[in-house]
Order: sequence, then structure tokens, then C-alpha cells
Amino acid sequence: MNKPVFAGLVFDEMGRPLETTYVGNEPCYVLDDAGFRRHIPSEYVDRQVLRHMKEQLSGHEDLIAEQTAKMLGQEDLFSMALIVNQLKNIDEHLEALLQTGIPEEARSYLGMMGMRITVDIHGDVVNIEQPGLPIEGDE
Repeated sequence: MNKPVFAGLVFDEMGRPLETTYVGNEPCYVLDDAGFRRHIPSEYVDRQVLRHMKEQLSGHEDLIAEQTAKMLGQEDLFSMALIVNQLKNIDEHLEALLQTGIPEEARSYLGMMGMRITVDIHGDVVNIEQPGLPIEGDE
């Protein structure tokens, strides 16, 4: 069964966190629209966020692999090639995330680091605040 990937990290435009629930087997984010509870399929919101993250990775696979290898203490060519390969096959990993969701500990960590996803009443993502990303204009 699919799970909301970013549960606890999705907010409405008023800054209120969205609840999660299921309509049948479909996971949804619940947005309070002046007392009317709008049920937005979580996959719709989650795919927008994952697509945004994928776009940020695109073209930077080598740099990301290099930095990841350094953090892991595995700076050999074999490890770097494995990491680059994983990044190039990111679509498969994103599909798996839609099925399993992000572990609660990881979501909590992202929330503590400042990740916030803002959606409008239709479930369209209007803003994504990600931890560790420079603000435009910063050097």
C-alpha cells in the first residue's frame, strides 16, 4: 500500500500542517479549506516534490557522488561508480519511495532541519523549503 512520502512536512498556504488519511486504499493529505476538508491524493503532491528534487540532482551526479563517497570514507573509483549508477537510476528509487514512504525518523529529521512543502487548495506545490540549500543570491 502506498504511503504519504512527506507526511508531517506538507503545509497549506496559511502555514498549517496537513493531516494524512486514507480514502479507501488511497493515501491523502487533508487540507482544511474554511471547514471543508479537501482530500488531496498524496501521490499527486509527492510526485511534484520528488520531481523537483530530481531536477536539482540532474547534471550534478558526479559532484554528489564525490561528496557522498567522501562522507562515507569510500573515495575509491568503484564506490564512486556505484553511487553515480544509483543516482542515474533515481527514478526506480523514487517509485519505491512512493510505495514505502520515508521512514518516520528521516521525516522527523527533515522537519527539524527545516524542510517544508507548501501546497495550495488544489494540491499544487507552491513552495519547497529544503535544508542545506543556499538561498538565491547567497554565495
